[in-house]
Amino acid sequence: MAAIPLKQDVFYPERDGQPMGETGIHGKEIRELTMALEQRYRDAPDVYVGSDMLMYYVQGDPTQCVCPDVFVTFGIPKEPLRRSYFFWKEGVPPTLVIEVTSDRRNDLEKRKLYAQLGVQEYFIDDPLGEYLNPPLQGLRLVRGEYRPIQPEADGSLLSEVTGLRFRREGRWIRLIDAETGERLLWSGEKDEALQAAEEEIARLRRELERREREG
Repeated sequence: MAAIPLKQDVFYPERDGQPMGETGIHGKEIRELTMALEQRYRDAPDVYVGSDMLMYYVQGDPTQCVCPDVFVTFGIPKEPLRRSYFFWKEGVPPTLVIEVTSDRRNDLEKRKLYAQLGVQEYFIDDPLGEYLNPPLQGLRLVRGEYRPIQPEADGSLLSEVTGLRFRREGRWIRLIDAETGERLLWSGEKDEALQAAEEEIARLRRELERREREG
């Protein structure tokens, strides 16, 4: 009786061999957006924020994958951290995808794919202003097709799924809470805020010591 061959496991690579950002500018923006979104959803156990992660959307076929720069998925657990994203395990596609790009052809291909996969909102930023006009654009899925998100009066774009406004400040994207107007801080601003807080605490401590001495 012939032996039954064992079923071979499918290998899904965790890296595609591509750099995270095409330039230092692209890489910095990806990091800043990821950190800002992680901070916003740090206390939400069912919101997952990721970046530069391979996503496989056809079980058994590792060639069918995409690697978004930044993404947010609502309705899946934050823990454990993923090494790759498998649609058939997570059960849902990302809710929001952000691509920091300078490649028109790649952008058009991803736009079609993300719509097919059911990504509700897709934001594209061209930080060097090489081919997008305006350089920051947003799309929202309507009946299976992407429709442009119309800019607010200040030029910002509202993400309905996150409640954030995306607004360009100089070369970078600022994320703003649409309800409160609170600006999500960039990493350098967080350092400055922490330093200012530490200096204020030190000042108050000196003032308290002075009053105790003067008794």
